[in-house]
Amino acid sequence: MRADFPGLTPGWHYLDTAATAQKPQAVIDACTLAMGRDYATVHRGVYARSADMTLAYEAARRRIAAFIGARESEIVFVRGATEAINLVAYSHRRKGRVLLSTLEHHSNIVPWQLAGWQVDVCPLTPDGRIDLDAAEQMLTPDHTMVAFAHVSNVLGSPLDVARAAELAHRVGAELLIDGCQAVPRLPVDVAASGCDYYVFSGHKLYGPTGIGVLWSDKLDALPPWQGGGSMIDRVTFEKTTYAPAPTRFEAGTPAIVEALGLAAAVDYVESIGVEAIHAHECALVASLREQLARKNSVTLFGPESSAGIVSFAMAGVHPHDIGTILDESGVAIRAGHHCAQPLMEHLGVPATARASFGLYSNQDDVTALIEGLARVERIFG
Repeated sequence: MRADFPGLTPGWHYLDTAATAQKPQAVIDACTLAMGRDYATVHRGVYARSADMTLAYEAARRRIAAFIGARESEIVFVRGATEAINLVAYSHRRKGRVLLSTLEHHSNIVPWQLAGWQVDVCPLTPDGRIDLDAAEQMLTPDHTMVAFAHVSNVLGSPLDVARAAELAHRVGAELLIDGCQAVPRLPVDVAASGCDYYVFSGHKLYGPTGIGVLWSDKLDALPPWQGGGSMIDRVTFEKTTYAPAPTRFEAGTPAIVEALGLAAAVDYVESIGVEAIHAHECALVASLREQLARKNSVTLFGPESSAGIVSFAMAGVHPHDIGTILDESGVAIRAGHHCAQPLMEHLGVPATARASFGLYSNQDDVTALIEGLARVERIFG
């Protein structure tokens, strides 16, 4: 399987998949064809290649919709999850109070602030999960939105989406789920989950950068967010009418190549099976946590059953130093606040070191990390 990923060069142990996933050759090939031999614009040309590319682009939408249990009319292509959350935060007609959680990524905090929502914050359980019992007590009819991460990008802690949806709907609020860390490693069925909006980025799902997805079965209730070509029905200087969803949310020439690349990534992931990927990553998480727990200098964060992500700190060593020394040993991890500064404050640390797995990760990566940390201990011991 690692042979499918040209970025995984010999002797390099990539443990930063939560930031961005390496790309399989199938995705690279799909993007190369789409940008080269098959390239043309979509939704505009009357010539054959444009028509063919339009069909391929819309087929990509259908493919991605099927992957998460959605209809193609419910899928909006965006630049990434950040843009998707901004779209909802700015376009929602019932701006009021939004309930976030302590573990949210900045992309699920700042857009709500900028768009004028009143933010409340749900605390975490002792093991680093969103405390839904606390959320139940906090939610009131003044809340019109709840926005939670499906899986924390720092702690790997998963959310009971169905229960979160039930709690939100009980007070008349809607639920937006940040699925960036969930979609690559957990089975997702948006319709069955009960949420109202689900967002994710393609590059974490082994696809290209510059493409993401907003899913909702309530798109018709949202006005257009950005204006331009493609998203209109008729334009005059006096009045403009807009295309139906999802087209009215895709102003301008879309990310054609990236959409086809993301569809190829979905094909690749499904050829392995999300359940198999999840089981594989869980085994690696268990192995790494067990070995880290033996080190007196290490503090582990998050639940033992984290989804593909392990964050930790070492006494007397800044995570940036950990990351730099590991890099010298050919081990790539993330070190910093992971775009989750409120969570760092909650944990009482300025930053953490984070190892995150992908479908291509293996026990050799875990061994290399542990050996690299032994070198860190020798240097700072």
